[in-house]
Amino acid sequence: MTMKRNSLIAGLGVLSALMAMAPVAEAGNRRDEQDAARRAMLDGQVMPFSLIKRRVDAAVGNATYLGSEFNPSSNRYRLKYVKDGKVVWVDADGRTGDITGWAR
Repeated sequence: MTMKRNSLIAGLGVLSALMAMAPVAEAGNRRDEQDAARRAMLDGQVMPFSLIKRRVDAAVGNATYLGSEFNPSSNRYRLKYVKDGKVVWVDADGRTGDITGWAR
């Protein structure tokens, strides 16, 4: 019984270590994404994010903004909201600020 318990504790330790490393990897990807969005904006390929967010905020109405993703290959943003207890994803064209799709 002690051997099983020790194996379980060791397994939990490995799992904890992996979970602790995940935010670091995600933070690195997030930084790259932000850099790509900024470069695209400075190069005139996309509108400033604040203008796009303002447009999408108006379209989703009474929703809570949670975050966004930028796809540099298509110059599109995906904004995440919670409305009426449900997650709503809104895709916007970074060049025009137009909403291109919704997903619930």
